[in-house]
Amino acid sequence: METVAEADALARRVAEHLLSREGTGPAWGIEIEEVREGYARIAMVVRPDMLNGHAIAHGGMIFALADTAFAYACNSRNVSTVAQAASIVFLAQAKAGERLLAEAREQALSGRSGVYAVSVTASHGRKIAEFQGLSRSLAQPVLEPP
Repeated sequence: METVAEADALARRVAEHLLSREGTGPAWGIEIEEVREGYARIAMVVRPDMLNGHAIAHGGMIFALADTAFAYACNSRNVSTVAQAASIVFLAQAKAGERLLAEAREQALSGRSGVYAVSVTASHGRKIAEFQGLSRSLAQPVLEPP
């Protein structure tokens, strides 16, 4: 029987593996802060090349950050899982130089489907966006057994 510590360590290894295989996460400077079963918290600093024509963070960048946290949370059990649907509500602007946190939490898991809520915040907990993702597992491992 796997302990909570072992499950959380596996979740971290899965997230680090996914990040290492992405072109996007490293290019955006995504940092993994914490990952455990059904949960992920990641961060990204908004750079000038991530801004839209209004000089605020492009919505696609905020969505991508939330989607990445969602991916790490829903793959945390070492079962390959992809997004089936996702939506986002933008609540506030983010500017260049701001460090954004995306915190994904599993809301429900039933069979091959899961529901995840992701909050994106800036400094002092200021809400930037709320994201909801529906996942679908592919019934294969992310990491092959040693």
